Amino acid sequence: MALSFDNRVAIVTGAGGGLGRLYALELARRGARLVINDLGGSADGTGASDGPAQKVANEINGGGGEAVADTNSVATTEGGAAITAKAMEAFGRVDIVINNAGILRDKTFHKLEDEQLHPVLAVHLRGAFNVTRPAFVQMREQGYGRIVCATSNAGVLGNFGQSNYSAAKMGLVGLTNTLALEGAKYNIKANCIAPVATTRMTEAIFGEEIKEAMNPGLVTPVVCFLAHEDCPSSGEVYSAAGGTVARFFIGRTPGYYNPDLTVEDVAENIDQIRDETDYKVLGDANHEVGVVYKTIQAAQQ
Repeated sequence: MALSFDNRVAIVTGAGGGLGRLYALELARRGARLVINDLGGSADGTGASDGPAQKVANEINGGGGEAVADTNSVATTEGGAAITAKAMEAFGRVDIVINNAGILRDKTFHKLEDEQLHPVLAVHLRGAFNVTRPAFVQMREQGYGRIVCATSNAGVLGNFGQSNYSAAKMGLVGLTNTLALEGAKYNIKANCIAPVATTRMTEAIFGEEIKEAMNPGLVTPVVCFLAHEDCPSSGEVYSAAGGTVARFFIGRTPGYYNPDLTVEDVAENIDQIRDETDYKVLGDANHEVGVVYKTIQAAQQ
């Protein structure tokens, strides 16, 4: 059975081109009404234009869908509030937020300056807060919501020359995990997508063979499923790359316990501490506390 988004309203940031445009077009094709947000700037975040957002909105409306364009900056609290206000004014609700807006200002860490650091954090990390906070309030009131945040393998794993981008993207994982916990009783689910695709932000990095394999259209099905009411997961990170779909997760090793722990104990038992056999995937911070406490109790019996 085809998955429909009839009667759903979606906000997609950074939807004036690239991956965001593809997400918006597919959601519209499946019945969603869209707020197409895009500042219309360059890949490094400079400049602005209402052209890209309006062009995608026109594309959707011309194809029989419903969409409105929005050019507010996600990097400000006022801009984020205005985006949700646009959805409420145009469609009366907001069901889906896809935090896709992003910029790149790569620089090796020892050369990193404020002009590369703060704008990247503002768009990727603070931008997700700015857009999602007002939308989350509406989702709680209506008892339904789906949130998808665009993280990156650079955030989960790190990437040379991208400390600013990596930190922002991993911050989104923490935000998403907490949104999943706080939204659970209101039928709000939040997940992350870690896309690998050929876009204007990556085409200079990929070789020709990789460019061809990493079709951006192959990320769209994963994002749309995470935004759908049938999605069972929440608080998870999914990789989508060239038609492959996988899950990233953080595991905790069983580790080593000593109630009289010393620096020397850590040194002598580092192999056991690092041993990944029988690792656990934890649900939240309290889950780890429970695992630790059980270890201590078992050792004391």
